[in-house]
Amino acid sequence: MTINPRALADLAKRVAGDKKARDITILDISQISVIADYFVICTGSSSINVQAIAGEIVDKVKDEFNGLTPRIEGAREGRWILLDYRDVVIHVFQEDERRFYNLERLWGDAPVVGMPASF
Repeated sequence: MTINPRALADLAKRVAGDKKARDITILDISQISVIADYFVICTGSSSINVQAIAGEIVDKVKDEFNGLTPRIEGAREGRWILLDYRDVVIHVFQEDERRFYNLERLWGDAPVVGMPASF
């Protein structure tokens, strides 16, 4: 099955927002890295909130993309959960971890994606 990476990134952004994630950013890294096409980066207010955001993204992506599941790292601790869907990597951070790792600066050459692809 072929997925539309931009549609997956847009869905993750919408779901994260619905679960009260803050500072949601999509970076288009397709022209500067072979790791993925998009990074979705967001912040949760606590480990429980980070886990809830990541869990809801996993559930919604599974529903919308015919059972697609990610490789997951960091779910137990809930400080930085990484959801790896190959073409889209979703980072759900607590505030301190996001500030420390500062992926937006690290990937500063990547353009920030604006409106969802459907608009």
